[in-house]
Amino acid sequence: MQSTLSNQSISVVASFHALSDPLRIKVLELLRSQELCVCELCERLGTSQSKLSFHLKTLKEAHLVRSRQQGRWIYYSLNLAQFIALETYIAEYRRFSDILPTRLCKETV
Repeated sequence: MQSTLSNQSISVVASFHALSDPLRIKVLELLRSQELCVCELCERLGTSQSKLSFHLKTLKEAHLVRSRQQGRWIYYSLNLAQFIALETYIAEYRRFSDILPTRLCKETV
């Protein structure tokens, strides 16, 4: 029996995939405090624009970042709505800890 993923599940999968790369995590950490253009991100990360473009595309497809064009530059910022969606998704698993025996929960931590 084949199961299909809901749109929410597909979004979560894409987000977790995007979060699995150290460079993408660094990008997100830089965007925590401010919007940055590609050239600023390249400079701060010490990476080429072509390499960074691939990672930014992955982050955009996962809806973790947003982009806007101003003149010839593209600026990136966090998409906080997606982070809230991930936080909500993960919080659902905490619910199950109330059902599991206490001993079992402590063994896995």
